[in-house]
Amino acid sequence: MAEMIAVYDATGREIGVEERSVVYAQGIWHASAGVLVRSRDGSRVYVHRRTDTKSVFAGMHDCLAGGVLGPGEDPGEAAVRELGEELGIILGPRDERPLPLASGSWNGVWADRPMRCHLFAYELRYDGPIIHQPEEIADGWWWTDEELRSHLEDPSWPFVPDTRTMIPDLLR
Repeated sequence: MAEMIAVYDATGREIGVEERSVVYAQGIWHASAGVLVRSRDGSRVYVHRRTDTKSVFAGMHDCLAGGVLGPGEDPGEAAVRELGEELGIILGPRDERPLPLASGSWNGVWADRPMRCHLFAYELRYDGPIIHQPEEIADGWWWTDEELRSHLEDPSWPFVPDTRTMIPDLLR
């Protein structure tokens, strides 16, 4: 059965649903929630490399754990869901929730096709265990903002393009 995701208009309002494959193939506006995981003291950011089998941005690095929003899904709830799915960070009812950082939009090209996405960005302070979902995350490590920024300055470093355009505003 095809996965259905929320479709958005250019202004960031949910307007319907469509199959994920159609959204990606046709460059239809959609939304994602992404969480910047920082150490509790704020000195480090968790960076990971996506698996080579991902349908979008395969094998690239990212510092947001996240994914697309389902129909009617709240971005904050999607952020918590994605933390559990990708990094094994399961937040209980008493745990702190990711805090909203910013929202932005990315209208670019990936693999010779248009990609249009509204990003709802969050931050979580966390020092617990991280357990990668093997289908999505190949590897991961902690870096300072300076280490991440120096890698981002290299345009040949394979980093997810939508996060690359928005992350400078999220780093210290």
